[in-house]
Amino acid sequence: MSGLAAVLAGRHAPGVHRWDSALDVADVRHAVEHAGWAFGYVDGAGLDTVADVLRGIGEALAFPDHYGHNLDALNDCLRDLAAPTVLLWDAWGGVAHAEPRRFAVLVDLLGTRADGDPQVEVLLRGPGPEGVVPLLG
Repeated sequence: MSGLAAVLAGRHAPGVHRWDSALDVADVRHAVEHAGWAFGYVDGAGLDTVADVLRGIGEALAFPDHYGHNLDALNDCLRDLAAPTVLLWDAWGGVAHAEPRRFAVLVDLLGTRADGDPQVEVLLRGPGPEGVVPLLG
């Protein structure tokens, strides 16, 4: 968990990273919340479109009912997060293969936060296309 620990401690900039870890989701949640960050989890199995993923992210991060399930709404809701947040996304490779261009736009949005926005770390866990995002060490 050293790469994640570095993010949580402020020694590594948050963003979107591949993460090779076999830790149970509950253990990751515990570590993240113990560090004072919020936690969300997306099980990407069966989420074959970016639209499916947007719904999954909204549920994982408990976005408000008015969340519009589109990229603009995602950006707005990420800016309104109450705390720095880690989003663990298992089985991300399906949508990355199915919609590579839309996936790239989604990754860019998730990884780009403006000054003053809450920090967001997205951990992509499981197999997926190589070279799409850097590995968190």
